[in-house]
Amino acid sequence: MNKRDGRTVSQRQLRVGEELRHVLAQVLSRGELRDPDLVGRTITVTEVRISPDLKNATAFIVPLGGEHKAEVLQALKRCSAFLRGAIGHEVRLRVVPRLSFELDVSFDHAQKIEEILHRPEVLQDIRPSADEDDEDLTA
Repeated sequence: MNKRDGRTVSQRQLRVGEELRHVLAQVLSRGELRDPDLVGRTITVTEVRISPDLKNATAFIVPLGGEHKAEVLQALKRCSAFLRGAIGHEVRLRVVPRLSFELDVSFDHAQKIEEILHRPEVLQDIRPSADEDDEDLTA
């Protein structure tokens, strides 16, 4: 069992979430949405988290290049009923979950960590000094 936000996530939740992610990605890549804020935009669905009762799903998205995030997010919220219907046609579930959308900020966090790790004052702490290398060789 995996943990997410301190809660245990079942294999069923993970499996259904991944299936929903695939369906959403296919619909978005086919360009079926006619919202002007989405036409011609490439959107990556990085993860779909689903509630334990499988009635609510949150899709984490990233627009290509990170541009127009707010507009894309609002457009997806406007199109959630259409997307829910598309999921209903593709995935066999007793209840098609309600969709909500959030920006995936994990890439931003990873970039910040990468920048911190490459600062000179951090590099001096994580790179072994010449004295430590000599000690390792004599041990």
